[in-house]
Amino acid sequence: MLNEREIESCYLGQFIPVHYHHNMLMDENRMKNFRAAIDHAVFPGAKVLELGGGTGVLSWFAAQKAEKVWCVDFNPDLVAEARRMLAQNIHGNKVQVIHADAFEYLPPEPVDIVICEMIHVAMLREKQVEVIESFKKRYRERFGGPLPRFIPEAVVMAAQPLQQDYCFEGYHAPIVQFQPHTIHSGTVELAEPGVYSILDFSQPTDTLIRWQGEFRMARDGKLNAIRFITKNILAIQEQQGSTIDWLNHYMVLPLAQPMAVKAGELIQLSFQYRAGSAISSLQNNLRAHVVNQASKAVEGLALAVV
Repeated sequence: MLNEREIESCYLGQFIPVHYHHNMLMDENRMKNFRAAIDHAVFPGAKVLELGGGTGVLSWFAAQKAEKVWCVDFNPDLVAEARRMLAQNIHGNKVQVIHADAFEYLPPEPVDIVICEMIHVAMLREKQVEVIESFKKRYRERFGGPLPRFIPEAVVMAAQPLQQDYCFEGYHAPIVQFQPHTIHSGTVELAEPGVYSILDFSQPTDTLIRWQGEFRMARDGKLNAIRFITKNILAIQEQQGSTIDWLNHYMVLPLAQPMAVKAGELIQLSFQYRAGSAISSLQNNLRAHVVNQASKAVEGLALAVV
């Protein structure tokens, strides 16, 4: 019988069936950028830990240079599959696949790098933030400092007001959508994206994400959805002054109360949620309204007088 955490993991996407991992392996953007970031960060002789290893492919990238790699996953089916597939790949023997809970596991010795890809758009559903924070606490208690380097190193999240077409063959259905990074005929961008959170995994990270911000409408339209954008900073290339990034598919959430907007209007958006919670926890807390232009003018005049 599943315990409470296992039930939650199944519900929130931690226990992804083996056949769904094919989509991840086929995602060239994800694979190439993780491979480049791991190749940049891992040095010959390094010791690497992966939390939530899935098929073991990211651990295998690390094994091309690393001395030892521990690959941890909670799904027994994936543990068996990762062991089977790693055995068919050069240097796969350097990866030890371990059936364990990422919330509890510690490697037998200090490591140089921790890979953790439990990432969903807006840090929802999967437990990236919570897993890394709990790991840092356990690691310090067992080994002291310094902490290992994390891949990804940081996450930048932004929101963008949209007019989204929710008509499907005549059927109106406002529903959560995931969009690739292409132009969508049914999507009208009403304003530029605004960054609402930057998470640096080398620093203490709170699971509560709360934001209130304003957007100036670029055109007339019907504001009925918010696009959420998540860019993962996989590795910082200090000498080159650049980063290796992975951009998740966009997530578009419908607003409960759509509104007509005009170019130049100021719209205030607010929300809060906890990293790792269900998508509905964010969707139910989305609020948007037109900022009173008259009060804004009065405030501006008062500031000018001061």
